[in-house]
Amino acid sequence: MKLAHLCFATLSLLVTTVSAQAKERIISIGGDVTEIIFALGAQDELVGRDTTSNQPAAVNKVKDIGYMRQLNTEGILSLKPTMVITSDLAQPSAVLEQIKKVGIPVVYVSGKHSLQVIPQKVETIAKALHREKEAKPLQDKMNKTIAALSSKQLPVKVIYIMAHGGMSNLVAGRDTAADSAIHDAGLQNGMGTSLHYQPMSQEGIIAAAPDIIMTDSDAIKTIGGADNLWKLPGVSMTPAGKKHNLIVIDQMALLGFGIRTPDAIKDLRAKAEALPHG
Repeated sequence: MKLAHLCFATLSLLVTTVSAQAKERIISIGGDVTEIIFALGAQDELVGRDTTSNQPAAVNKVKDIGYMRQLNTEGILSLKPTMVITSDLAQPSAVLEQIKKVGIPVVYVSGKHSLQVIPQKVETIAKALHREKEAKPLQDKMNKTIAALSSKQLPVKVIYIMAHGGMSNLVAGRDTAADSAIHDAGLQNGMGTSLHYQPMSQEGIIAAAPDIIMTDSDAIKTIGGADNLWKLPGVSMTPAGKKHNLIVIDQMALLGFGIRTPDAIKDLRAKAEALPHG
């Protein structure tokens, strides 16, 4: 009888050891990627994440490897990962190639600024983590929320201002996440045909004549509060400035094109409709 108990205990120990060895050690790069990993219930496998990965709050307990566009090989390898799941926007790409060369799988997730790509992001990550079952309800929710977004376009011009310490204020033109989010909400980007992020100028802001200024909470902190926004060059002379039409967004929720983005776009549309314009 004692021998049987001993054998059972030994077998249990072996199974536990194998299970522990089978557990992945994942590094996640990209806030959208990390939020999906949590939504799939795989957060216990995370050993590292990049600086843009700050939601949900529990992820801040995970080791920060630095900004996703300034990766370094040593910082990643020091955490002994068994897999890296990354947005394909991460840089430098040479670092990720080095990671692959030492035998660590690197899973790339689309960084396109598209609502339709979000369910695909979930699918890519779920396959890598063998969590397809957990992904199904999440994908269904995403598809349902996206399908319910209003397709009616409003004649409302929005400008997104990005302000961060140590750099000039920028405004978002075409081929940016902000531009995509504005259009997905049925609004117009006041920067028109301008490409990418451009330095903010008094002449450009006045000429754009936005009905609404959109910015994020970090930018509000950088400029010292919402009241200072209207003191930026040219802003007070716009329709938005005269009516103090301001929408402050959660940058990752709206511009990250992750699982929170469809609801954030719905919220942007509702806030825009509630503000006086025209």
